[in-house]
Amino acid sequence: MPLKQPKTNQLNSMKKITLFLFIIFSQTIFSAAKITEAEKLFATCKVWGFLKYYHPKVAGGEVNWDNQLVEKLPKIENAKTKEEFSLILENWIDDLGPIKEIAPIAVPKDVKFFDKNFDLSWFNNNLFSKKLSKKLKFIEENRFQTTEEIGPGYNPLKNGDYFNLQFDNKNSRILWFFMYWNLVEYFFPYKYIMDQKWDITFDQMLPLVLEAKNDDEFYTVVRKTASKLNDSHVEFATYSGSKFEENRRFFPADCKIIDNKIVVTEILADSLAQADDIKVGDVITKVNDKTIAAYIAEYRDLFGASNEPTLLNKVVRKILQSNSEKVNVEFLKDGKQITKEMTWYNYHDSHRNEFKKGAKKKKEKFTTLNQNIGYVDMGLIKSINVPDMIEKLKTTKAIVFDMRNYPNGTYNDIANFLNAHEEKFAIYTHPDFSYPGKFKWTEGSTCGSENKDNYKGKVIVLLNEESLSQAEWTAMCFQTAGNTTIIGSQTAGADGNVTELDFKGFHTRYTGIGVYYPDGRETQRIGIIPDIEVKPTIKGIQEGKDEVLDRALLFIETGK
Repeated sequence: MPLKQPKTNQLNSMKKITLFLFIIFSQTIFSAAKITEAEKLFATCKVWGFLKYYHPKVAGGEVNWDNQLVEKLPKIENAKTKEEFSLILENWIDDLGPIKEIAPIAVPKDVKFFDKNFDLSWFNNNLFSKKLSKKLKFIEENRFQTTEEIGPGYNPLKNGDYFNLQFDNKNSRILWFFMYWNLVEYFFPYKYIMDQKWDITFDQMLPLVLEAKNDDEFYTVVRKTASKLNDSHVEFATYSGSKFEENRRFFPADCKIIDNKIVVTEILADSLAQADDIKVGDVITKVNDKTIAAYIAEYRDLFGASNEPTLLNKVVRKILQSNSEKVNVEFLKDGKQITKEMTWYNYHDSHRNEFKKGAKKKKEKFTTLNQNIGYVDMGLIKSINVPDMIEKLKTTKAIVFDMRNYPNGTYNDIANFLNAHEEKFAIYTHPDFSYPGKFKWTEGSTCGSENKDNYKGKVIVLLNEESLSQAEWTAMCFQTAGNTTIIGSQTAGADGNVTELDFKGFHTRYTGIGVYYPDGRETQRIGIIPDIEVKPTIKGIQEGKDEVLDRALLFIETGK
């Protein structure tokens, strides 16, 4: 029979257990209420950006919202718990004063929303008190109203001064980053098809923003952030004084990346190329002992590109620039690797043909090829040339419109010749500044006119990764002719007007409106899909062929 434990021992054991459970429970509660700096800054960014565009006083420009953020950052940094943090945000909203209740806001009958980018579900963030979440919802329902539309005069940076920010200052970096993140959050039309969620980009970039020690380090963070838009319109350029621009030297030829190799496609400086025995078709396997694949991996997060062909097109330009005059380049010739120490020169010298024999041939705006086939260089022809082009090519059996370039606004002049009827070829989404994050469908664009004497031959459009924006839009227009065939490869996949962002030290941009086919098919990232896909090959370039044009001529003759 077991001995009975004394009562005092039982009580002591129970006290110890109770104390242990209390300590564990207290630690759990305490740790649950703790909040990290990253959590605070992300939530602050979202609330600040929301109020910037939704709160009637802030969006109306009645307060200096940027200064208020900078003033609040120390308090936010010192907040230790979710409750403290949430109260700071609540008081911030209350300090702006009462909001006139205008809900429900009627949506005009003719407005159809595009909602794939819209998401305010973060109001219910577990960092926020129920009171704060209700305040945010009330502001959404009684938001700032405006008649502003995107177009001439649109200023994406209104109610703020970001031009002269000093990026050696942490608060200035945070302010710029918050501003840019929210611009994209509410007004980038293609946020919904980025490779990764925009929230994740914030999480990835915030530590880099906080750690940047000078302008150049911060510019690198901006480049990386902008690249996450997966938008071929995105560019990043620094003004003088940055290490990215100083002492740049260039390879004396244009090139393409094919199969992780660089292939020379055009000589830009004939005397320099001759000095190093560089010819069209030459293959480069390494630059400064680094493979092309390694460069692609290194630069992938520094360039905005809608798709892989456009990324490679941007990366090759970067590889063929150097801050050093002496560059080791490994060529593949006759199956052997040959390394040359080259001297690269400034832009002027590296883009100047000196020999008459090697000088660029004058390109024709339009001409007649063999077999009664017309050819038009869309990068050269202008509206003033279109009547002469029509007169010369109207009796041809086919016209090849080479759009592996950037056209000069000739789409409608040419469509009036190609089309028998007026046709709609594109519809758009524009940001709704009265309901930021939502976009409105617009009527779209038409081309062509009633014309019984329209062109009756085959219409061929040549495209590749150089076909960007207006080229893609013009191709959409030409597709309405009814007898059009697209030949080539994937285009840049960035269509629509561009939103420009200019600052003292750098410039960047992104696509500002959404462009779709009339049936709603997407063009962003996808580009214009060729009916017949053809890509240049190393062998074809070495043999001096234009394989895309050759394939077009074959199709004209055979129908296949």
